[in-house]
Amino acid sequence: LEPRSYTNVPVGETFVVLGAARSDGEISPTPSSPLEEAELTIDSALFGLAHTFDLAGKSAKLDVATARLCYEGSAIFQGEFVEGRRCEYADPKMRLTWNFYGAPALTLKDFASWKPGLVVGGSLQVSIPVGTYDSEHLINAGANRWMVRPGIGMSRRRGRFSWELMASVRWFEDNDDFFNGVHVEQDPLYSLQAHFIYRFNKGRWISVNGNWFQGGETTQDGVEADDYMENSRWGLTFSMPLSPHHSLKFFGHTGVVTRVGNEFDTYGAAWQYRF
Repeated sequence: LEPRSYTNVPVGETFVVLGAARSDGEISPTPSSPLEEAELTIDSALFGLAHTFDLAGKSAKLDVATARLCYEGSAIFQGEFVEGRRCEYADPKMRLTWNFYGAPALTLKDFASWKPGLVVGGSLQVSIPVGTYDSEHLINAGANRWMVRPGIGMSRRRGRFSWELMASVRWFEDNDDFFNGVHVEQDPLYSLQAHFIYRFNKGRWISVNGNWFQGGETTQDGVEADDYMENSRWGLTFSMPLSPHHSLKFFGHTGVVTRVGNEFDTYGAAWQYRF
């Protein structure tokens, strides 16, 4: 859930983001999974860096994000109760976003007099498989495969209200060293997001967020795993500036529909600094 991904922002700005989040809940495994009654708690330390720039006269942004994850959980694994705790590094993700319509490249000084309207843009995100991974573990922070995610989105502002719609698809490289050396192929995962945003005075805003994603069925050593996803989540995001350079963001979201995957509640906070 990523509100304000396709809104115009001033160019020539650099942002650093530090955050923390907790996800807690149950895992809904596939019928073929060796896990039963699985519960997991994930504590995340988040880091992000972004820079905005002029691309063909329109605003663009390049960002990179990664996380350090500490998770603990328990489950029935092949008929036996197991539990454990590990701390690992997630795969970093890089994304280029270009608002090619309705988002002129403006400096911070000129941006104040710009009147927003309809903005349309595209993005391309890549997940780089350098995170922690061990094929002897069924659950890992790293994925041991590349992921490419193109997307398109639009936003529209009317007074204090604005809305945003986004669509994307994730394409996955095969993982030839999954748990116990199993070869895993995964179908594309399609997702839609919608955000409804209200702006208060002094730069504060709140967003109601929702998504729907489906697909992503895997094949393990040529055998279909019956893990086709049809899941949905919703949540809230609140942002407030502390000064011209510092701001805080608070977020939370939960599952609405989960066929296969996680039934997690997630909440956290992030601090942002603008150079």
